[in-house]
Amino acid sequence: MKIPRILVVGSFVMDLIYSTSKVPGEGETVNDGLSFASAPGGKGANQAVQAARLGMDVTMVGKLGQDMFGDELLKAVESAGINAEGVIRDPSCSSAVSNVVLEVVPGKKAKNRIIVVPGANMSLTVSDVEFLKDKISRYDMVILQLEIPLEVNKKVIDYAYEKGVPVMLNSAPYQPLDDDLLSKLTYISPNEHEAYGLTGIKTTDGDGGIDISKVEMAAKVLLNKGVKNVIITLGSNGVAFMNRDMFIVKPCVDIVKVVDPTAAGDSFTGAFCSAVCMGMTMEEALDFANYTATITVSRMGAITSLPVIQEVRDLMKKDNYIGKRGV
Repeated sequence: MKIPRILVVGSFVMDLIYSTSKVPGEGETVNDGLSFASAPGGKGANQAVQAARLGMDVTMVGKLGQDMFGDELLKAVESAGINAEGVIRDPSCSSAVSNVVLEVVPGKKAKNRIIVVPGANMSLTVSDVEFLKDKISRYDMVILQLEIPLEVNKKVIDYAYEKGVPVMLNSAPYQPLDDDLLSKLTYISPNEHEAYGLTGIKTTDGDGGIDISKVEMAAKVLLNKGVKNVIITLGSNGVAFMNRDMFIVKPCVDIVKVVDPTAAGDSFTGAFCSAVCMGMTMEEALDFANYTATITVSRMGAITSLPVIQEVRDLMKKDNYIGKRGV
C-alpha cells in the first residue's frame, strides 16, 4: 500500500514552558511557579511530526535561524523521519520562540497563554517556496498555518490549487483572509475565536458555553465563501464539522487527565489530515483526530507530547471504539 505523502509549509518555535498555580496581573510578581521546561514546537513542526508519527511520508518547508534553538528544532523534525531538505537556515535572523504559561489549578482543566516571538518564521519569502511549483503534485495533502507570511501561504495555495492537491489551512493565529484564498481551500480549521474573526459570528452563549446553532451559522459563512470542508475546534466542547452534505458535532474524548493543552489543536490537525489520506470517512477522521489529541493533552510539551499510531489505536480499543476503515 502506498504511504500517503503530506507537505507541511509552516513554522518552527522553541517553546519555553512555565507552569504556575497563579498568573500575575499587571505589575505583579508571583512566586507560584511550579515548573519550567523547554521543548521544540511551532504549529507547522507540530503538525508535521504528528503526521509522521502516524505513518505519513512528510516533507517540511520553513525557515530557522543559525542558532542553538534552530539546531534543536531541526533535529526534532528529522528525528521523526521528516524530509527537511526544504528547511532554510538563515544566519540573519533568530529562530522563533514562545513563552507558554500554563495555569494549573487543582480540580480544574489547565489553561494556557502563549506569546510568540516569530523570528525566522516571518522571514520566509515567496521566492523561498517557488521550488514547490513543480513538486507539489507529488503530495496527497498540503498543510498550512498562519505563523508564516500570508503571501507565502497564498503562493503555496495557488500551486496546490492549480494541481488539484487538497489544502488544509489551520487558520491560527487569526488574521483576515480574503474570499479568493478561502475559495481555494479544501479544509479550514479555526477554533471558536478564529471562526468569530473570520465570520463575525460569536459561537459562545451568554454563559461562556458553546451555542451550536451559532457554530453552524459560522461554518455556513465559510462554506459560502468557497471552503469545501469546515472544521471548527471548540476546546473542551469538542469539534464541529460541516460540508455541503453534513453538519456534525463530536465531543471530546474525556478519558484522560489534561496536563498540557498546548499542542492539542496541532495534534488534531495532523491526525485529521493523516486520517483523510488513509482513506477514512470524515466522521472516522474526526474520531481518530479526537483520540490522537486526547493523548497529546495528557503529556507535557509540544512535539514531545505527540503520539504514534499504535498508541492511538490502543486508546480507541480501550475506549471500545468500533474499528472501521483505516483505524
